[in-house]
Amino acid sequence: MPIIYLSPSTQENNYYVTGGTEEQYMNLLADKMVPYLDASGIRYTRNTPSMTAASSIAASNAGNYDLHLALHSNAAPEGRYGTVRGSIVFYYPGSTEGQRAAEIIADGLKAIYPLPNLVRAEGTTAIGEVRRVRAPSVFLELAYHDNEADANWIVNNLDAIARNLVLSLTEYFGIPFYAAELNQSATVDVSWGVLNIRARPNTGAPILAQAPDGAPLTVLNRSNGWYLVDYNGTIGYASSDFITLT
Repeated sequence: MPIIYLSPSTQENNYYVTGGTEEQYMNLLADKMVPYLDASGIRYTRNTPSMTAASSIAASNAGNYDLHLALHSNAAPEGRYGTVRGSIVFYYPGSTEGQRAAEIIADGLKAIYPLPNLVRAEGTTAIGEVRRVRAPSVFLELAYHDNEADANWIVNNLDAIARNLVLSLTEYFGIPFYAAELNQSATVDVSWGVLNIRARPNTGAPILAQAPDGAPLTVLNRSNGWYLVDYNGTIGYASSDFITLT
């Protein structure tokens, strides 16, 4: 199953024109993303507000992540304060997977940002969290916190934005999106062999684990003949034909 490094802003001195800070609202956004990530089987490691961009980069590079996602809000340059709007999804030029993730996220945001023509994916070498991160990386400047309309959009739509971002992540990883967990107890029910737990809901996906007949597991979600399951800490997909709910 995919695992991401989730890096909400640690910039506590970047103030929203409507009150609050970039660190505050990007961490609230990450909080809102967590239930959708859990429900959809996307594992994550998350930085903390006490960290910096440098320590977040180091922590990301110390692991083996499928994507690094940095959550930020933007500010206009001096002389244009409060006059700029839009969402920019940055990626590192030459990173095919980073660009693909950025474009999927940008396309998703166009469905909920009030000015979709101002949403774009853009390559950059100027941002450390795309330039220095080993994993494919996306640095999201969600909207302009010095613009009242943009700041209000962020503050009033955190859950919708979180849902939208995780929906885009499931598209990127090629897995189903789920809005909530079932968390239902179940057992493996095979007449021979073992039950394969796979990375995606298809028989050609890599096998993550194998569960014997009678083994307990937790069904997190279901769709199209597959269950998303937790088997001894391994999260993956298994055919519903060989699982009995208890």
